[in-house]
Amino acid sequence: MHVVVTGGSSGIGLEVAKVYARRGASVSLIARNLDRLETARSEIEKSSGGRVKVFFAAADAAVCTEMSSAIMACEAANGPCDILVASAGVVEPGWFHEQAPDLFESQWQTNFVGVVNAVRAVYAGMRSRGAGRIMIVSSAAAFIGIPAYAAYCSSKSALVGFADSLRLEAMPKGITVGVCFPPDTDTPQLSRELESRPKEAELLMGRIKPRQAQEIAERLVSGIDRRSAHVYFTASISALALFGPLARPFVEIWYRLRLGR
Repeated sequence: MHVVVTGGSSGIGLEVAKVYARRGASVSLIARNLDRLETARSEIEKSSGGRVKVFFAAADAAVCTEMSSAIMACEAANGPCDILVASAGVVEPGWFHEQAPDLFESQWQTNFVGVVNAVRAVYAGMRSRGAGRIMIVSSAAAFIGIPAYAAYCSSKSALVGFADSLRLEAMPKGITVGVCFPPDTDTPQLSRELESRPKEAELLMGRIKPRQAQEIAERLVSGIDRRSAHVYFTASISALALFGPLARPFVEIWYRLRLGR
């Protein structure tokens, strides 16, 4: 089994790669930073007890040609991709009226276009073989608007429509497409994000203790094993997914009252 993980040099992606490596799967990582990829490879190989060798390729997920070349290199090293975990993502909190257009667009390019690029690079091969599994990492933020997160929420929400549409296309070809919605997770990216998260966003999101990346990774992989269409991780996220449209007006009223407006 060959598992390709984008965004695999840290956070959830890294922990997913460790889970599969411990199972003895061939693992390929794709991320932008070569030094982090090298460090991640060492961690993964160590966690597997030296049973697997990890391949990696550096690429910007948002650049289609780079992602395509990286996937080709991974498949040349480890064989056709059986499982793709598209976990590359970025978040840059900022008020819409203040955030530079390129910073807004870069989140869309990585979070949405980057996932599409990764899926496109493996999809034709999966169709020709009549088998494959794809898991897209969205966010609990896909279900509710958060102040100062317009780029992040919208890009993660768009992944739901993409995954749900592609699932129906892929189903007759033996390919499963899932999307998962992690809560705040203890990763280097979260630490950086919290430095610029405004109090208005904190008010809506609360002060919930972040989940450990290893826990999220194990649940994610379990969802792939079950060929789940959606993986929610917590009861509150499940409720958001099911009842978000009904609850949203009340959440907005509550938020406005808390702001004193």
